[in-house]
Amino acid sequence: MAGVLAKKPLNIIMQESEEGGEHSLRRALGATNLISLGIGAIIGTGIFVLTGTAAANHAGPAIVLSFILAAIACVFAGLCYAEFASMIPVAGSAYTYGYATLGELVAWIIGWDLVLEYALGAATVASGWSGYVLSFLQDFGIHLTPTLAGPPGTKFVLYQGHWENMGRIAKKLALANVDPSSLPTQLASFNLFGFIGIMLVTVILVIGIKESANFNSVIVVIKVLVLLVFLAIGGAYILAHWSEAVANWTPFLPPNTGRGEFGISGVARAAGIIFFAYIGFDAVSTAAQEAKNPKRDMPIGILGSLVICTILYILVAGVLTGLVKYPNLNVPDPIAVGIDVTGVRWGSFLVKIGAICGLSSTMVVMLLGQSRVFFSMSKDGLLPAWASKVHPRFRTPYLSTIFVGLCVGLAAALTPIDILGEMVSIGTLLAFVIVCAGVWVLRARKTPVKRAFVTPWVPFTPIMGILVSGYMMVNLAGATWIRLLVWLAIGLIVYFSYSRHRSKVQQGHPEEVLEPTR
Repeated sequence: MAGVLAKKPLNIIMQESEEGGEHSLRRALGATNLISLGIGAIIGTGIFVLTGTAAANHAGPAIVLSFILAAIACVFAGLCYAEFASMIPVAGSAYTYGYATLGELVAWIIGWDLVLEYALGAATVASGWSGYVLSFLQDFGIHLTPTLAGPPGTKFVLYQGHWENMGRIAKKLALANVDPSSLPTQLASFNLFGFIGIMLVTVILVIGIKESANFNSVIVVIKVLVLLVFLAIGGAYILAHWSEAVANWTPFLPPNTGRGEFGISGVARAAGIIFFAYIGFDAVSTAAQEAKNPKRDMPIGILGSLVICTILYILVAGVLTGLVKYPNLNVPDPIAVGIDVTGVRWGSFLVKIGAICGLSSTMVVMLLGQSRVFFSMSKDGLLPAWASKVHPRFRTPYLSTIFVGLCVGLAAALTPIDILGEMVSIGTLLAFVIVCAGVWVLRARKTPVKRAFVTPWVPFTPIMGILVSGYMMVNLAGATWIRLLVWLAIGLIVYFSYSRHRSKVQQGHPEEVLEPTR
């Protein structure tokens, strides 16, 4: 058992972080790029989709409390991430931190968990991105054949001469007193735009980290401006129709109707669901090896993006529930529904543009994180060597990026979005628990290492990070736990049958990670 808990020496990790040359990752990201990467991942599916469904089904107007609860967990975990990212500026995020503090088996578990988190997260976002793109194209009279317009099983109905997604048009049919069963139906078999979206992002990531960051920064600016416009228009409408807004906000905390359905437990369940939205700063830490000055810039990137996005989330949730009564927000495009109430006709068009941009940048950051975790695990010998090969010109882990892109693209094209999304939050929360535990263990052992950023109030901060994250994990559905345990069981089989025997640490040669990968 001692062997599987062997730790990767910190001095080797620090030497690895200082590597240069054509076989290492290019250090091209500043603090602004890192904050932008965090915002790119955080402002996406959570704000454009999950805010409405979580409010309608679980928290009501108290969804703002759910965002605050999720943010509290993120603050505790973010402080721990910031210490590790500044101290161990190597690609791999929680995987690398776990390897240095808790041992190889724990590192493998969290690395395997991060595969689930980022891959399924990117596939989920791609599926949502596809829906917004199709809706946007339909505004211009462009309709895709239903066979290629969604994952297998997605139902389309022929209405007014066009095939429409049943989930999006159900409310419209009800208002028109049209029985859906009376319309011709057809099932989709492949989500073409979900696949195309992932492939486009994969190409951008292969070309280079700086190009990816610049692309991300442009669309981050666009979607933040869109949200600010929504807040301005929605806020003005609320001030002019204050009694209507108060009626929508009442009751602020709807009475509990069952476990996880409104009341305090509903707020907690909603927090666990929207936690999907907060994995951005975790993804920032995977780019530590590509930061120009990681000891200074990583804490700024992690905590800066968290603060900015939390403020935006709370404001948007407050305005949205003031514009629309919460039971009516169980729709795939709640922000568009909210802006429609104001009567600003161009608002819906603007929101779709913002959603497409928002989800695009989220895909960039999630696929970036996934390929960097593969890169680190491969360099340690836990995955095949090809996953850590760096392109001599672009200086990116191109083979792992392409492999991940193909797998995620197929998952987005062939798997329903609800199945994809259920696993992401619990994977993120597990990563947070391990990172918080790692900081606590490292400090308790009094490990002599230079820290550019020191997590305050240890052990209070990591303990609270563990408790709050654990509390939200407990409130997630039992089926989600079963899927997580099955996934981790598969990972353990891979570890004990393959990875353990090829581990450079297990073989007593951790320094081999410093050799160029050819």
